[in-house]
Amino acid sequence: MSRSHSRSRAWAELLRLPALFTVPGDALSGAAAVGARPNSRTLLAIGSSLCLYEAGMALNDWADRAEDAAERPHRPLPSGRVHPTAAFTAACALTGAGLALAARAGRPALTVAAPLAATVWAYDLALKHTPCGPAAMATARALDLVLGAAATTGRTRAALPSAALLGTHTLAVTVVSRQETKGGSPLAPLAALTTTALLTRLLAHRPTGVPSDRPSGAGPGDADGVATVPSRPSVMSGSLPAIAEPAAAGRDRPGPAHARQVTEPWRAPEGDQAIGAFRSPHARRITPPRSADSAWSPARALTTALAATYAATAARPYFHATLNPSPPLTQRAVGGGIRATIPLQAALSARSGAGLTALLIAGLAPLGRRFGRKVSVT
Repeated sequence: MSRSHSRSRAWAELLRLPALFTVPGDALSGAAAVGARPNSRTLLAIGSSLCLYEAGMALNDWADRAEDAAERPHRPLPSGRVHPTAAFTAACALTGAGLALAARAGRPALTVAAPLAATVWAYDLALKHTPCGPAAMATARALDLVLGAAATTGRTRAALPSAALLGTHTLAVTVVSRQETKGGSPLAPLAALTTTALLTRLLAHRPTGVPSDRPSGAGPGDADGVATVPSRPSVMSGSLPAIAEPAAAGRDRPGPAHARQVTEPWRAPEGDQAIGAFRSPHARRITPPRSADSAWSPARALTTALAATYAATAARPYFHATLNPSPPLTQRAVGGGIRATIPLQAALSARSGAGLTALLIAGLAPLGRRFGRKVSVT
């Protein structure tokens, strides 16, 4: 093996390159969560995420070089294949590049990227071996998804539910990873297994207010799935019963109530009342596109398939580690949890109505597995 090839492999191990394929889905699913298509600013957010992620990887090994010398001497720093100063310099340079790319994407993106970078450094240098460590890692991953939303549209609120689900998954993986070198209690992988089941369940339900594949102008539908689009409200069409027939209304109600109905301006009925109030011979009837909430919707089917893929990727190694929490099986559980991030991101995108984005993210999984055979993700 040539010296240059050996050096390249050492840096690939230091930066854990196969795990890099789990990063673009954060920004893409963040953009999907706010109902936007990826644009040039989304690409800048992806570049920023990649730099900050790799900065965290290099800084992690630099901070753990003494511990790795005792527990994992084959790692690049304790084995001498990468100098600690080079790893720290790379972490600084990558952090600067990540912030620069976020600034290029706009002020909202930089507003998210700055605390993201601070969280990465705080985790590696101070919080990793404390009870706050898993929460810090989960926060970093959630912020990475929000970064994609902020860069794409400048809005972040709609992305918070997806960020919470992704952060919860990261929290479970990080808790398991704390005992990957020594093994330990089966409680951590069991909790991660339970979390995976809960997240899979939540992925099957479309949250209120997210974009769907139904046009925003579609009106309420009938029981048979046919929507009614009213013509212009008028007395002749019967759309204004209280005003059109004041005498009849007065016979059924006391005087003050009748006076209020005549003097108040007409207001368009809302919700289910609109169906009855606007139903007239003059109304047009159209059939809206099939909703994403329909049981036979392709978007719903894609979300279900991706959620099942997520569960299958994470649950099996978690289950094995629960039965036998030895270091090899625990490391395999951590690797499975990291790989499951990709189908989770894809499911979140499909859940938000972005089917093409979901398929694009899912396509990163085979690449990650391919490189994972050469370089470990843990």
